[in-house]
Order: sequence, then C-alpha cells, then structure tokens
Amino acid sequence: MHFSMLSSEIITSAPGRICLFGEHQDYLGLPVIAAAISRRVQVSGRLRPDRQVIIHMPDTSERAEFELENVISYQHAREYFKSALNRLVQKGYSFPTGFEVTIRGNIPINSGTSSSSALVVAWINWLLTSTRQGTGVTQAEIGELAYEAEVLEFGEPGGRMDHYATAVGEVMYLESQPAIHLERFQPGLGAFVLGDSLEPKDTIGILKHVKYGMLEAIRKIRQQEPHFSLATVLQETAPDYRKLLTDPEFRLLKSNLSDRDVLQEALTMFRTDRIHHQRLGELLNTHQDNLRDHKQVSTPKINRMIEASLKAGAYGAKINGSGGGGCMFAYAPENPEAVAEAIERAGGKAYRIQVDTGTTVQYESHPVSVRL
Repeated sequence: MHFSMLSSEIITSAPGRICLFGEHQDYLGLPVIAAAISRRVQVSGRLRPDRQVIIHMPDTSERAEFELENVISYQHAREYFKSALNRLVQKGYSFPTGFEVTIRGNIPINSGTSSSSALVVAWINWLLTSTRQGTGVTQAEIGELAYEAEVLEFGEPGGRMDHYATAVGEVMYLESQPAIHLERFQPGLGAFVLGDSLEPKDTIGILKHVKYGMLEAIRKIRQQEPHFSLATVLQETAPDYRKLLTDPEFRLLKSNLSDRDVLQEALTMFRTDRIHHQRLGELLNTHQDNLRDHKQVSTPKINRMIEASLKAGAYGAKINGSGGGGCMFAYAPENPEAVAEAIERAGGKAYRIQVDTGTTVQYESHPVSVRL
C-alpha cells in the first residue's frame, strides 16, 4: 500500500555585502559601515536517516560528501562545511543524522562581495534550523559563529565585517575593538549598481602594502608617542608625524584619518535618520580618492568603471573589498539603468542591487510516496 505525506525542505539564505565606509580600517581597530545586498546564497535540503553529509553545488559543478564524526578532519584548505560543523560541536550542538543540501547563489565569486561568508552564514543557519537548535540564536550570534568557522578555525587574517554584515543585513555599523558593538539601520537608501571588473583580486599583495605599511607607521609613531591612537588623533595633526615616516607611510596615515572621519559623518546621517543622498555620494567619492591615490588598491579598469558611473549620474562610487581587482559599486538612486549601462560599456558586469535583509529561513513542503 502507498500513501503520500509531506516532507519539509528547509531553505536558508544570506546576502552578499558591500563596504560603504571603512575599507581597510577594521584590521586597524577602526569601525566599518557595510550594507547587505540583494544578491544571495541559498542552502536548501533535508535531513538524512544516516550519517552522510552530501552537498550539491550546481553553480560550480561540484559536490562534497563526508561522514559525520565527532571531530571532522580537513583534507583541504578552507573546508567551511566541515569547519562550521566542528565549531558548532565545540559549542555543544549535536548532529545525530546527516543532511543532503543544494547550494545556489548569484553573488559574484571571489570579487569582494563576501560570497564565502554568505555561504558560511547560510550554512550555519541551516544546520541550526534543521536540527531545531537555532531557537534563541540571534543573527549577530550566527555572524560570530561564521567568523569563527571561516577565520579562526583556519588561523587566517580577517575581521568580522563580512560575517556580521551578511548575517544581520540592512546597513550595519560595527566596532570590533575594544569590544563588539553593533548597530543596524534601515535608512531607506535608493538603488546601487554593483560592477564586477572580472579581474581577480590581489588580496595578499594589497595587504602587504596597505596593512603592514600602516602598522609599521603606527609602530614608528608610538616609539615617540606611546599613547598614539588612530581612533582619537585629530586629522589636522597628521603633519606632526611627517618626519617620522616614509612618504608612502605618511600618505597611508593621512588617508586612514580621512576615511575614519568620512565614516563618522556618514554614521551621523544613519543615526539621525536624515540621509542627504548627494552628500552620501560625495563621502563615497572621498573614500575612493583615498583608496585609489593613497592606499593604491584600485585598478585602471575599476577607475574607468567608476568614472563612467559618475558621468552617467551616480552620486558616488568606490571600489569594494580588499582591492587589486574584484568589484566596485555606485550609489545611483535616480538612474541606475543608465549607470549599469555605463559600467558595462567600460568593460564590467553590472548588477542593480538594493540594501537587503540578513540571513533568513523558510520551509517548503513536498509530497513524498511511502510504501507500507
């Protein structure tokens, strides 16, 4: 005898993100403002009756399969499906049965829009939801778990911005030092256009210059002024440190102080909910000027894409992510279609995007046939 019953498929998703303000600032102990975007990664699937974990990735024609164990060993670098499980087990969560899921997404990969962090966030949300252990776990806590699984588990450099932005969604202000402080805003921003340069990022090369150059500048200054802090020193006092630094180090110092103050002006807008859209664009342009001219993380192609977007009517635009390739974005609340066309004429791949929600859960029921 056959009869039909309903089997629930669990679907979680998480957005990519753009960094509005604070690019190359979080590892210096300074805050960031990021926004979740309307391009997402989705995890859908069901529990299995055995201990197998099977992960289908049709977008990349890949498949992962492994057995659930108390401690899952790594065969390759950055096995985030396993590291998320390991971190959750360390926190006291249990997984008595396996799972079979499918991963799909439309976030540009390896382009600075946090596709990997969105994947880890959506995966952790799916694991907690499918085993009914996610009750009471906040989006911010999922972001912290994802940070641990992607960064701490593999001893990699990196901050929390990507994981928290994709977990909590909307526009997010995040301080990581001296303690985690998070604020979320829904400021009613207009359309953005994301532009993928189709150039691979050079994260290691960029960090060698930008991160370690600034850390060396701080070291030199603190030899003379032990209590020096990027968070509090006034921008107009930067020339006082000129004689202590090389020219590239001094340019990094000035640009970081400028970017810090640009972020604070934007934060005031978000906190008071009085958004001056053209001024917001001007602040993005100032941030890009620093990233291009002083931190030197932009590329000629991305510069052309940004210039084209501004000529087409965008209020402001900047590179997104670590730099040396990857994506840029433009704030274009009036004419996003024209801006997208201009970016594509400059050789990029354009996507119209909006600020989006954080990680979500939904259930879908499907009939299955059961034999008695």
